[in-house]
Amino acid sequence: MASTPGILTDWPWTPLGSFKYVVLAPWVIHSTYSFMFGEEGTDLFYILVFPFLLWRMLHNQIWISLSRYQTAKGKGTIVDKGLEFEQVDRERDWDDQIIFNGILFYIVRCVLPKAQTDLPIWRGNGLVITMLLHAGPVEYLYYWLHRALHHHFLYSRYHSHHHSSIVTEPITSVTHPFAEHITYFMLFAIPMVATLLIGTASISSYFVYITYIDFMNNLGHCNFEFIPNWIFSLFPPLKYLMYTPSYHSLHHTQFRTNYSLFMPIYDYIYGTMDKSSDTLHESSLRKEESPDVVHLTHLTTTKSIYRLPLAFASLASNPHTSTWYLWLLWPVTLWSLMLTWIFGRSFVIERQRFDKHRLQTWVIPKYSLQYLLSWQNEAISRAIGDAILEAEQMGVKVISLGLFNQGEGLNNYGGIYIQRNPRLKVKVVDGSSLAVAVILNSIPKGTTQVLLTGNLTKVAYALAFSLCQRDIQLVTLQQAEYLKLTKSLNATEGKVVHDSSYAQKIWLVFFFFWSMQIWLVGDGLSKKEQLSAPKGTIFVPFSQFPPKQLRRDCFYHYTPAMKIPKSLENVYSCENWLPRRVMSAWRIAGIVHALEGWNEHECGYTMSSIDKVWQATLRHGFQPLISKEAAKID
Repeated sequence: MASTPGILTDWPWTPLGSFKYVVLAPWVIHSTYSFMFGEEGTDLFYILVFPFLLWRMLHNQIWISLSRYQTAKGKGTIVDKGLEFEQVDRERDWDDQIIFNGILFYIVRCVLPKAQTDLPIWRGNGLVITMLLHAGPVEYLYYWLHRALHHHFLYSRYHSHHHSSIVTEPITSVTHPFAEHITYFMLFAIPMVATLLIGTASISSYFVYITYIDFMNNLGHCNFEFIPNWIFSLFPPLKYLMYTPSYHSLHHTQFRTNYSLFMPIYDYIYGTMDKSSDTLHESSLRKEESPDVVHLTHLTTTKSIYRLPLAFASLASNPHTSTWYLWLLWPVTLWSLMLTWIFGRSFVIERQRFDKHRLQTWVIPKYSLQYLLSWQNEAISRAIGDAILEAEQMGVKVISLGLFNQGEGLNNYGGIYIQRNPRLKVKVVDGSSLAVAVILNSIPKGTTQVLLTGNLTKVAYALAFSLCQRDIQLVTLQQAEYLKLTKSLNATEGKVVHDSSYAQKIWLVFFFFWSMQIWLVGDGLSKKEQLSAPKGTIFVPFSQFPPKQLRRDCFYHYTPAMKIPKSLENVYSCENWLPRRVMSAWRIAGIVHALEGWNEHECGYTMSSIDKVWQATLRHGFQPLISKEAAKID
């Protein structure tokens, strides 16, 4: 939003929210009906408008993904500052201008008599005239319009909304108030209307011209430099005819230079070309960095691919929830699922910076379902091992294993990689000690008994041991759990209790033992067990994945996680189901390990000191996270 919003700031369909696309429905339905039933006067252009709008959305999304991937790698980055949730929210309606252009195309086609004639698919002279008109009047008029928009009166009411983004993304290019887009369309319509009036217009000239505008807009705001110097050395006049990402980036950091649209010639003519343009271009091309800390995660559900930071920004910036319209993308979902069976190489999805340490998140392209298939274990374990060796070659200090990447059956909580590579310099961290610390500090003070159930993992055994040390009595639901815990802990009598008649006596058990109903739950918590819990039970997960919430009269903690400090930059996506600016304990553990400079691995069956890790984590500004419901009880 501009600092002092002027008239026509909001789009007309803003109140419709996610249903804004219905404004296109009348024209789409009419054009489709006319084409299918062969109504007289129906031309090819009329039916192709909607597919072209879809192409524009796909084209822009490709640029978004490419830009985020390149900046996540840290290669060619121009402005190395953080992207935050505020900017993501401000730019989430980037497709409004596509809807607007589509409506105008439909209206012009219905109003102008010449637009109702059959336009040829291709006409070479029309395309040439279009580009000449763009290079002449469009570029010239835009230059002066842009300078006018930087006058205080217009800047404060309109253009400041666009310049709120210092770190640009491709979609920043179309993040403008409605009034600005009206003027831009009037400018870009000059070649299209002119060629229509003189009879040289074609479907190709229109679609190629608009695709060119989208391409150059996205290029100028992608925040990574990739245009090589040799192009300008080979053809020197090109620097007056085509800008680069770094050239326009200077306009967003300096504000009073580099006003040109796509052709810098007018900046050279009127003396507004930033003198550091060439220097920034060269330095950005040379820029490449390696991370200090890597968090290795994987895909979860089949729809999680759309929630990656590289995919749909609006989905990635919010915790995972059920989104019905993603079912419409089932062909893409099926295609991506098939690819994960073939390819296993990890790839980077985001990059942060914290206290001079560079952080990256890498993804193993496997879904949670695949981790549950024993015959996939070898391929997944090999992919994790390859990622660790790649991190070693890049000089990474710490790599943390997230979600199922640290399973006991898969790789002995990561210990297998240390056994295979005893001289490994990169420290492998599974984060179990911090996960235990987070859970222990999530249990309300004064608790004397807790129930522990679910698949027993490294975290579960460490939890049981720590609770026994604190004289907190454990209750198990299954005899097998009881036997495993007592054997592992060699617990003293009375610290671990098993009730063999749980199904019949659950209410009696709770009545007798509990002053607070605290359940520590892991994977494997059954529906029957959860439904049998008494009203007001607090479920505290010790697993990587949260239990399905079946009870409205109970309270559910998040999986072990903490709030991150404000100084941790470039956080613009949510980690799976966690809220904004919250990270899982397993991910934070790797960061703290690097910050403290600890020189040992924490994987396999090795645990770091829980108190030492907890105090170090708090010292670096990470804060405990408690669910709102549980906080009311505590």
